[in-house]
Amino acid sequence: MTERFGLLIGGEETSSSNDNYVSIVNPATSEVIAEVAFATEVDVDKAVMAAANAQEEWARSTQSKRANLIYKLAQAVDSHRAELAQLETKNVGKPILVSQNVDLRTAVDALEYFAGMAYKVEGITIPVPGRFLNYTVREPYGVVAGIIPWNYPLLQAV
Repeated sequence: MTERFGLLIGGEETSSSNDNYVSIVNPATSEVIAEVAFATEVDVDKAVMAAANAQEEWARSTQSKRANLIYKLAQAVDSHRAELAQLETKNVGKPILVSQNVDLRTAVDALEYFAGMAYKVEGITIPVPGRFLNYTVREPYGVVAGIIPWNYPLLQAV
């Protein structure tokens, strides 16, 4: 039997509001590797709200906490490198050596880089005439959506 996965909303797996699923097919073999819940507009709205709520807490957290969480994610990805490379290969149909040596290596490197960037978020003081102080503060933008290429799904998620 094909394994089924729900939607991940607010840190919890849930079925879609219409309980529909879509097959994920390995393009190299035409094998159905899994079925995933097909999100409706209602589900997307719930996911965006959950992400917006989580983003508020993330923005209030310290640089150190954000960096540590991203480093932990990098370590988790690295410790599951072989499993994730197999999944990436089945999902996209690319050679396993590319998944192992490009996709997973780059994903771990990117996570470690982003974790280090958490300490480097700084504002800029801008000189202006008079007794005024102008400055910029770098803050998280918020929830965004992306239309991503099909060939590097893990790296794009990172």
